[in-house]
Amino acid sequence: MTQPKSSPRNPLDLAWWTLKIGLGVGPIITGIDKYFDKLTDWSMYLSPLATRILPLSASVFMRTVGVVEILAGIVVLSRWTRLGSYIVMAWLLAIAVNLLTTGMFYDLAMRDVEIALGAFALAQLSAVREQSGLHPNTETPSPMLTSR
Repeated sequence: MTQPKSSPRNPLDLAWWTLKIGLGVGPIITGIDKYFDKLTDWSMYLSPLATRILPLSASVFMRTVGVVEILAGIVVLSRWTRLGSYIVMAWLLAIAVNLLTTGMFYDLAMRDVEIALGAFALAQLSAVREQSGLHPNTETPSPMLTSR
């Protein structure tokens, strides 16, 4: 049986690795920044509707958001890339809805929807890699294929 090949020169693998690294590292960086506010003051993006509903302060909520983002990024970078990609996609869509309810930041909401589409693409590419017998995070064929 011919083994599937993966190499950095393969455009699909390059796309997969690019999305994996970007959608893994990005949420980790922004999640950590929820504790330092160096990139931006994250609480300004929280919808007034959310601040009325939440039983905690905006800063505590944003730190909780930071933990979720860090964990989502770690899952994307782990062997569970497909699952992590769906988590990141759902998270970004939820952020977009929050941004729309602020009555402003429509450009950021659109950007988050576009990034969510990239997360969906990564999940789909990961599924193809898994079905082809490649380990999710490597460029080597699955031992299951080579043992036949």
